[in-house]
Formats: sequence, C-alpha cells, structure tokens
Amino acid sequence: MKQTWKTFLSALLGGAIALSGYHFVAKPEPVQQAVVVQQETVPAQLVRNPGVPNPLPDLTFAAEKSLESVVHVRTVYSGQEYYQSNPLFDLFYGRPRYNPQPEGTGSGVIISDDGYIVTNNHVVEGAENVKITLHDKQVFEAEVIGRDPSTDLALLKVDAENLPYLSYGNSDMLKVGEWVLAVGNPFNLNSTVTAGIISAKGRDINILTTNDPNGSSAVEAFIQTDAAVNPGNSGGALVNAQGELIGINAAIKSNTGSFMGYSFAIPANITRKVVKDLMEFGSVQRAFIGVSIRNITPELAEREKLKTRDGIYVAGLAEKGSAREAGIEAGDVITHINSRQVNDVPELQEQLSNFRPGDKVKVTLIRDNESIEIPLVLRNKFGNTDIIDRKDEGIRTVLGANFEEITEKQKSRLGISSGVQVIDLQSGKLMKAGVREGFIILRIDGQRIGSYQDLSNALDNKKGGVLVEGIYPNGRAAYYGIGM
Repeated sequence: MKQTWKTFLSALLGGAIALSGYHFVAKPEPVQQAVVVQQETVPAQLVRNPGVPNPLPDLTFAAEKSLESVVHVRTVYSGQEYYQSNPLFDLFYGRPRYNPQPEGTGSGVIISDDGYIVTNNHVVEGAENVKITLHDKQVFEAEVIGRDPSTDLALLKVDAENLPYLSYGNSDMLKVGEWVLAVGNPFNLNSTVTAGIISAKGRDINILTTNDPNGSSAVEAFIQTDAAVNPGNSGGALVNAQGELIGINAAIKSNTGSFMGYSFAIPANITRKVVKDLMEFGSVQRAFIGVSIRNITPELAEREKLKTRDGIYVAGLAEKGSAREAGIEAGDVITHINSRQVNDVPELQEQLSNFRPGDKVKVTLIRDNESIEIPLVLRNKFGNTDIIDRKDEGIRTVLGANFEEITEKQKSRLGISSGVQVIDLQSGKLMKAGVREGFIILRIDGQRIGSYQDLSNALDNKKGGVLVEGIYPNGRAAYYGIGM
C-alpha cells in the first residue's frame, strides 16, 4: 500500500514539474512581437495600388511609327531681304541670318502615301528650292503646294508613292498631362525623338505677327508641351502614345533660341483643315462670325456687370458680318460653338478654323443672364460665302481692298456705263497711291472694267506700273499710277 502511494505521488510530482517546465521553456511569443512582424509587411502592400495602371506608357510603338514618317526639309535662298522680315527666323530656324548663300533646315510630316508633306510656313517661306530627305535616305525635290502664314503651315508634294505616313488624331480630345513625342531633326541630328506631356492647350504666345499676304489674322491656339524641341524640329510631328499625329511642332519660348522647358505645336485639327483647303483651292478658306471679341477679365466683368467668367465677350459687330444678321448683339458672351465650349479667344479661333465660309454653326451665348442658341452661316473676310481662289485673294490683298459692281442708279447719276467700286479699303497699293474708299474704277491701262473679273483679268501677270482711271461718287474724275 505504501508502495502504491509512493508511485502516485511520484507521478503527480513529475507531472507538475513537466507542466512548470513547459510554461517556462515553451512560452509562446508575446502578441506585441507578432504585431511588429506584421507591420514590416504593411508598406510593401500599400506603396502601389494594384488597381492603378502604370503611369509611364510604352512609347516605342509611337516612336517607330513616327520616325519613318518624319522627313528632313532643306531649303535654299538667294537673298537676305527675306530673313530680315521674318521674326520667327532667329527664334526657331537653324541657319545663319546673313549668309550670302543661306541654307535652311527643318522637318516635315508625310500625311499621305502619295507624297503630301506638311511643315511650317516659316521653314519654306521665300525658298527657291526645297529638298526632302526621307528616313531611308532617299532625296526628293519638293513642290510648295501652298502656304498659310496665319497658322504657320505649308503643304509640300514629292513625286513618290507608297510612302509611310501618319494618320491624324483628334487634337480636341487631348488632355493636359497626356504623354506625347516630338519627332524631328534638331541641329541636323536626323530622326530624333523626345518625350514629354501636354502642359496646356489653347496657348496664344503672340509669335505669328508677320503680315499675312492673304490678309488673314493669325490663329494661335498652340498645344504646349515640355517635350524638348530645338532649331530644326520646326515642322516635325507631335504624336500621342498611339502614334497618331496630334500637332505640328512650330515654336519655343526662349531667351537663348534653344529649348528652355516648353515648346508649342499647331493642333492637328487645324492642320487637317488647312491642308485640305490648300489641296483643293490653293488657299485657306477662313470662316468668320463677324464680331470683335475680348477675353473676360475681372475688370471687364465688373464694368459690364457680367455674372459669368467663362466665354468670350462680344465688343462689336462687323457691318456685313453674319453675327449682325443672325441677331448677335454687342455685350453678348459667346460660350459654345456647336456645343464645344470656348472660354477664351484662342479657343474660339481654334473652333472656327475647322469651318469654311458657307458652313452653318450654332452659337450659344449668354444675354441678360439667359442662355440663347443662335444659328448662323459663316462668311469669308469679304462678307460673303464665296470660295476664294489663290489668284483672287492675291489681287485683293495686293490692292488692299474689296470691290463691288456699281448699281444702275449710280450709272445713271454719274453718266457711266460700267465700273467697280472700291470698298473695305485697307493697307495696300491702292491706299499707297492715294485712292480713297468709294472710288469707282472705270479703266485699267485703257481696258474697260465692268466687273471684278474684268479687274482680275486686267491685272493678271502685270509687271511694272499700271494706269487706273476712275471717278468718285461726287463726280470728280481721278487717275492713279500703281506699281505691280
């Protein structure tokens, strides 16, 4: 019996010792230590949200596609008068200003497989010879199809087929922060690609201040980017990540003439319209509403008691403009063109540049704090919807006036049988010769003038001086010698 109790007590004591040893030797880790270990993994889980895509796109496809479609443009000039009259020259053109045999260099973009190429007007303006070097080193002589100084665009053509070309993208859909590539030939470094983002849209930098021989005011609604652009990039491509042409590189803002952080490109939607007009008519068919407009500043809003800061203020109306005829009034605020919002003058110009005279648009405006929609038909700068060819526009621009046939009442009162009257007189050869508005042209070098077509034919290919005979509405006869 004693032996049994000894065995029981020994077992009980051994169990107690075993339990005590397990408690002290095999004690689990404190909860605090487990939390510390867990915290070490938290930053790795929270640094990147798996639902957010990689913000750096792969631009290799866009680069490969655009490199084959961007060409090197070389130009040859014979004199020095040209560069003295071109303020874009020093800023963005890669050649010496007073070289006796100057050569220029720039870029261009192939836009069709049959050899049409778009570039900047300031790249080819005044050039006697234009040569194009393709990405594969082929060289072609290019024909200048047409130029538009008001947008700084020019269209070239080479005799080639099956060329790689870039398709247009929709520049209206661009977003600030979107990645883009600038492709060109800076400093004669062929086929150079730089990357950046869209920094702003609709920029007016007051660089297109040269006199437009076609008589149109400058259209500036540049895409601003931080892609590096330098002399020689002029006329090259700005492309999006899909390899679509969304702009033509045109200018930089710089105190040195080299890149300092921002560059500017002409939107593709403007480019497409200008190119189409140059192909069809040889000149750009620019459409006008017929208003004098201003951006809305805080001072203007306070003075005119405007409730909105968005839109463009109508300061005045053209006498023969479509706006006056449609019922737009001075003091109205234009907010939309065909449902596209316009908040400043460059945005309005950009939207109107997509249309031709004769096109119908819907203008949304605010009057007396109410929104009104007004349909109207756009007109050309002469106040009608006619298509203006290059020859017709050139004569009007050189003379600095528009013309209209005289009425039967005028013929009877003045005792004449025909004539065309000078209207809308502006700076040009007529004003320089002393002609005043209202003058009726009867003869040019003895040839009777009864219509604008007669006037155009009489001056076509004229060199040197011509004698213009006519009469004023008060009956006073006058004669003017005009150099052509």
